[in-house]
Amino acid sequence: MSLSDPVLANDVLAQLFTEARTHVQWQDRAVSDEQLQALYELAKWGPTSMNCFPMRLKFIKSPAAKARLVPLLAEGNQAKTEAAPVTIIVASDHAFHERLPVLFPAAPAARDMFAGDQALRDATAFRNSSLQAAYLIMAVRALGLDAGPMSGFDAQKVDQEFFAGTECRTNLLINVGYGVAEKLYPRGPRPGFDEVAEIL
Repeated sequence: MSLSDPVLANDVLAQLFTEARTHVQWQDRAVSDEQLQALYELAKWGPTSMNCFPMRLKFIKSPAAKARLVPLLAEGNQAKTEAAPVTIIVASDHAFHERLPVLFPAAPAARDMFAGDQALRDATAFRNSSLQAAYLIMAVRALGLDAGPMSGFDAQKVDQEFFAGTECRTNLLINVGYGVAEKLYPRGPRPGFDEVAEIL
């Protein structure tokens, strides 16, 4: 296979990668609950270690929910989050191992392995929820929406507000909607292959 003959058409690759952008300005255009469910139904198929699936999501859509979230963000993230139709809180469940007997029955001892090793559990939860957040961003793009992933928030306060009483810890936020392309900054450059990669 060569890039001149991709499995996916070039316009699809453009929508997912080469022309997709991180948006900070949003059209006044709603995102439906059905679209949010469709995002999840796509993103859930991305691989995770031992199918551990630590990602937990809160789709912040209502004015009341936005009012709880926005004050917990860095000042530079508040207006764009308030304007976005939806903000997804992507968290990692550090008690993911409790569901391994169902999600990964091929390894009956997996639950006990993680239960006895907090450091391994924390690293696995964070790494794999980060992977799943990336899948979620690609699902957003695949369904014709735009994404604006963000750090810049008080994670402890977000956890207290939205995940109290659980072992979920907020990883990142993703604003979702229909972006305003005219308001984008010029695209930043990316390093060349030889600057960051080596084939051994």
